Amino acid sequence: MPDPVRLPYSQLDQLPDRDPEETAEWRESLDAVTKAAGPHRAAYLMRRTLEQSGLALPQLLESDYLNTIPTAAEPAVPGDEAMEARIAAWNRWNAAAMVSRGAKYGVGGHIATFASAAWLYETGFNHFFRGKEAGGTSRSSGAENGGGSGDQLYIQGHAAPGIYARAFLDGRLTEEHLDHFRREAGGKGLPSYPHPRRLPWLWEFPTVSMGLGPLSAIYQARFNRYLTNRGIKDVSDSHVWAFLGDGEMDEPESTAALALASREGLDNLTFVINCNLQRLDGPVRANFKIVQELEAQFRGAGWNVVKTLWGTAWDELFRLDTTGALARRLREVPDAQFQTYATRDAAYIRDHFFGAEPALVEMAKLLSDDKILECFHLSRGGHEARKVYAAYKAAVEHKGAPTVILAQTVKGFTLGKGFESKNANHQMKKLTVDEFKVMRDLLELPISDSDFTDGQVPYGHPGADSPEVRYLQERRAELGGPAPARRSHPLAPLPAPADKAFAAFDKGSGNQSVATTMAFVRLVKDLIRDKQTGKRWVPIVPDEARTFGMESLFPSLGIYSPKGQTYEPVDRDQLMYYKEAKDGQILNEGITEAGSMADFIAAATAYATHGETMIPFYIFYSMFGWQRTADQMWQLGDQLGKGFLVGATAGRTTLTGEGLQHADGHSPMIASTNPAALTYDPAFAYEVAAIVKDGLRRMYGETAPGEDPNVFYYLTVYNEPMPQPAKPAGVDEGIVRGLYRFNTAATAGVPVPADAPGIQLLASGTAIHWALKAQQLLAEEWGVAADVWSATSWTELRRDALAADEATLRGEQRTPYVREALSGVETPVLAVSDYMRQVPDQIAQWVEQDYSSLGADGFGLSDTREAARRHFGVDAESLVVAALAQLARRGDVPASAVKEARERYGF
Repeated sequence: MPDPVRLPYSQLDQLPDRDPEETAEWRESLDAVTKAAGPHRAAYLMRRTLEQSGLALPQLLESDYLNTIPTAAEPAVPGDEAMEARIAAWNRWNAAAMVSRGAKYGVGGHIATFASAAWLYETGFNHFFRGKEAGGTSRSSGAENGGGSGDQLYIQGHAAPGIYARAFLDGRLTEEHLDHFRREAGGKGLPSYPHPRRLPWLWEFPTVSMGLGPLSAIYQARFNRYLTNRGIKDVSDSHVWAFLGDGEMDEPESTAALALASREGLDNLTFVINCNLQRLDGPVRANFKIVQELEAQFRGAGWNVVKTLWGTAWDELFRLDTTGALARRLREVPDAQFQTYATRDAAYIRDHFFGAEPALVEMAKLLSDDKILECFHLSRGGHEARKVYAAYKAAVEHKGAPTVILAQTVKGFTLGKGFESKNANHQMKKLTVDEFKVMRDLLELPISDSDFTDGQVPYGHPGADSPEVRYLQERRAELGGPAPARRSHPLAPLPAPADKAFAAFDKGSGNQSVATTMAFVRLVKDLIRDKQTGKRWVPIVPDEARTFGMESLFPSLGIYSPKGQTYEPVDRDQLMYYKEAKDGQILNEGITEAGSMADFIAAATAYATHGETMIPFYIFYSMFGWQRTADQMWQLGDQLGKGFLVGATAGRTTLTGEGLQHADGHSPMIASTNPAALTYDPAFAYEVAAIVKDGLRRMYGETAPGEDPNVFYYLTVYNEPMPQPAKPAGVDEGIVRGLYRFNTAATAGVPVPADAPGIQLLASGTAIHWALKAQQLLAEEWGVAADVWSATSWTELRRDALAADEATLRGEQRTPYVREALSGVETPVLAVSDYMRQVPDQIAQWVEQDYSSLGADGFGLSDTREAARRHFGVDAESLVVAALAQLARRGDVPASAVKEARERYGF
């Protein structure tokens, strides 16, 4: 264990010491033991004493309900505090005005969150948050920053109006923008929350799907270290700030990676939790204390904890607390009761709070009603610039561990008695004119009654050349430019890898059986060897690298670890041993799909965050990707992330023996709901190569006219080894667009009569092998000529058709690609995949031919592939029966053929 280290200040400094000599004697005794027997002996004696004394001390993971940094230890705030207070007042006003003015359109908005957190943001913007422009000075060295990455700010989603208000004050937004808050359809609006896809020059990180912000912030801080340690870019001066609500910490994702942050010593990360003690609809911990709970949770995970609870008005009360009665009472009062104190008169507080103990009764006699109301109604640590500045300074100066700041505030602060600490204030969208006038007087803003025209609250602005605006802009210039701000200008395209890596799959595998999962891994191995772009690949895998055949990458690329490898691996004598390295390229996570997705998001958006293009690929059990973390995939799309998601061991029937929880029959359907996801279900190795090649071009190279480069790819690949055919000529466009004819009965070498009835078999992924067998059976046993088509993307076919429909509404003539590809075909179409029928049915309405489909609907089951496919009715024989039934309905084959086929194949 590390040696005990004496802190430069103590929470106990806030309380009077009634016997300093006795305290000094205890300290001298401990110092003597430490000197004679060592610090561990002293710590042991203290622990044994505490264990056996029976004293009512706070748990070791908790401290008293006091500020971590006492008033006497607070550093002076540089700059002009009065000026910053005026800036904060304007921001408070305009945030409330924006939401209230929008209420007439019924679009909503949130006021109370920013009202409580205004100083948490303002202090950061004036003194801590680094921008991306040149001119700022380095936090660590004092040298010029040189621009680049700056800090990463995860803004609490419900506080967005306050961020817009500040951008309005510094000239980045206009009144017209503010008046289009939550009204984006006309192209001039502001999104409700931080949405980079909707406002790409301002927002960097989507945060309002609560819980994803803190998780992403941890992995962003970790990815910053990854970039630095790998020599891609030194971003050691960047700091990640995550602004969170105390209610948000109930989300499991909020605390899922706390141990990772402390384990890797991410002192480039600070959580700022706005503890206003209220969720969306009531108290966070009505009968308990959320601050104490969070302190214990974060301390237990190894974080540095800074509590900023009380404002300076409380200093007088703490000086009077000679018995510790006040500290005890603050620790025992539940949050919901303290919320009540913030709304009640002095008599109630005297009776209910101070009346609990004789020593407090005596203390209250020394306090005026005004003093009591100031403390209980107004004075919170999160509302005072000096308290917040001290906490932030302690956070950025702390080394070796991340910091969490627990800042206590009043929800709805400065919005008046109708808002402050009310359970309903999250749903309250506007103030009345009279309430605005009270707020104006409280904030001392120069807004006259005559400015309220037709009952509408005016925006306030001191003027573009006012001292407030000049001060704001000067502070931001010194810190490296505006914030938040996203790098929106495109980077230079990456050079395309040599065709050799992709062409290696064109000739097929001959007699060797190869799973498409293995084909993808082999392709990436070759691409990572590329001298120009290989280092930019970021392989991500959640503890299943050997399942996917990636262990060969361990010794060559190394597994990233900030500590390197401090042990001798048990398999060191083997060729593919487990190698960790400080500059390792692979992010081999534990069993955490959520953490792996957060990794992916950080890598996929590094082009904007850091100006460094990275190519992440995240490979996972397909069942545990979209189903578990679809919310993060949506976040990825919002954040304009790029890269390759790979659902391996895909399909409902290909993963033998694993059963219901592992059998993915629906991930392409979930993926189809994400507009930024290009979803492919390739059947062959050469298709995988063609899709990856086109994906690299579209996302990282030269984009074709009308293409959106801010997309990501989802590929399903299989663990079923199959012979890989050679690539037919002229199919590249079809592969990318979603459909091409793989062969005909004639080219497949299965002879049928010239007048034989025909059918088109459309299949994706591993299902194409059932279609090929069915093609043979139909020809040899039933005299039916079947063509086999590879449907590499049902979703892209559908999206193209939807776009064609939209073009028709605009008066344009455009034929959907699926209809164009099948033009001239007069025989019916039967579609199949290893997924539920909804997947191929995405294209049904645009297929002019008679259309039917098969799929693996229902829960998966444990059995062999063959048994599972017969169970779901998707094996080759099932395809034959379905094809004959479809042809029989048309009169192309006798109805008796269906019954005969069912009996022949044992149905």
